Amino acid sequence: MSAGQGSTGNVIAAVCSFFIPGLGQLVQGRLLKAIVMFVLAAALWVIWMGWIIHLWSIIDAALYKPSN
Repeated sequence: MSAGQGSTGNVIAAVCSFFIPGLGQLVQGRLLKAIVMFVLAAALWVIWMGWIIHLWSIIDAALYKPSN
C-alpha cells in the first residue's frame, strides 16, 4: 500500500495509529508489529506510560519503508 516515507499510505497509517496504537502497522500489513504495539500500549496505559508506545506507533507508521 505505501511507497515509502512521506507517502500517502504512511500518512494514513500514522493517522490510524494516532487513534489506535498498532492500527497503522495493521494497515501496512505488519500484523506482528501491530499486535506488539497494541498490547504494549494497552499494558502501559495502566501505569500512565502508554503514551510512549502510542507515539512510537505513530512515528513507526510514518517512517516505515517497505523492503523490496
